[in-house]
Amino acid sequence: QVQLVESGGGLVQAGGSLRLSCAASGRTSSSYAMGWFRQAPGKEREFVAAISWSATNTYYTDSVNGRFTISRDNIKNMVYLQMNSLKPEDPAVYYCASDRTIASILRGPDYWGQGTQVTVSS
Repeated sequence: QVQLVESGGGLVQAGGSLRLSCAASGRTSSSYAMGWFRQAPGKEREFVAAISWSATNTYYTDSVNGRFTISRDNIKNMVYLQMNSLKPEDPAVYYCASDRTIASILRGPDYWGQGTQVTVSS
């Protein structure tokens, strides 16, 4: 099994920046693709970004492309989501996710973290 723990959420004013972290552990976590999803009140959970195990491939949803950056450190088993130019529509609970490939994450990840709250003030 893979265990994922998110951190780094908080309250940020519009236009500000925040970095989310996800610590991964488990028998296969070191070779898994990683990703981020988010869920705002009254909305379905949506995909945000994903990164392959080697970090050679990344994929972003259009609404965050150019503002958010996903990265990973396989030595530390950490995944990050750098969020810049935050907008009032960005606040949500952000979830770390993991599966074998980016395509698998897009289809529905096998593993989820508990989420971390991001709030943007306007």
